[in-house]
Amino acid sequence: MTEALALDAVDALYGDSHVLHSVSFALQAGRVLALLGRNGAGKTTCMNTIIGFLQPRTGAIRLFGEEVAHLRTETIAHKGVGLVPQGRRVFPTLTVRENLIVAQRARAQSARPWTLERVFDVFPRLRERQNQSAGSLSGGEQQMLAIGRALMSNPRVLLMDEPSEGLAPLIVAEVGRTIARLKEEGQSIVLVEQNVKLALGLADEVVVLNTGRVVFAGGAGEVREDLITQHLGVV
Repeated sequence: MTEALALDAVDALYGDSHVLHSVSFALQAGRVLALLGRNGAGKTTCMNTIIGFLQPRTGAIRLFGEEVAHLRTETIAHKGVGLVPQGRRVFPTLTVRENLIVAQRARAQSARPWTLERVFDVFPRLRERQNQSAGSLSGGEQQMLAIGRALMSNPRVLLMDEPSEGLAPLIVAEVGRTIARLKEEGQSIVLVEQNVKLALGLADEVVVLNTGRVVFAGGAGEVREDLITQHLGVV
């Protein structure tokens, strides 16, 4: 099986604050890896380091075998890493359609590229609201737009940071179905998610962080209740 993304002994710091400690894990192509942990465990820092917002102090980050650590964020994105950021961060003054078009990037090896029409097929509400400003959308619609915008870059690896955060249960279920559909289509995904039930229902592999260290890495079916209670604070 091909490794889509691999972190090898990655350390990362914010100033003098050591946040990631020798973090290692690998995402296989076409699978979903759930990155779990309490608030402050280092999950978003890990995502920021992969995409290049934060430079790792030591360690390697490989995208389909190619070293991408220390590259600029724009370069990493061009090489095929897409991000659905925490808090959605859509462009509020642009229309839905403009938000999608601005992110559009072709990828030569993509057998079935993401286009405006294909995103609208996945998210019919975005089609209905394509001429509205993104700032006028509901939270759930903005999350759909954030996912659609990331897909328009035709990513080889998709990073999703808390996609269900702050959403009503019905919308959370819809987000879950969307991720399941992407997985069925062979999209490689790293999923950071506080909703443990949602994450475990979607993931093939699970990595649990605690204070910036990997305390568990294994199959989703291997996650025990005591691990969840101890490191995630939920029963």
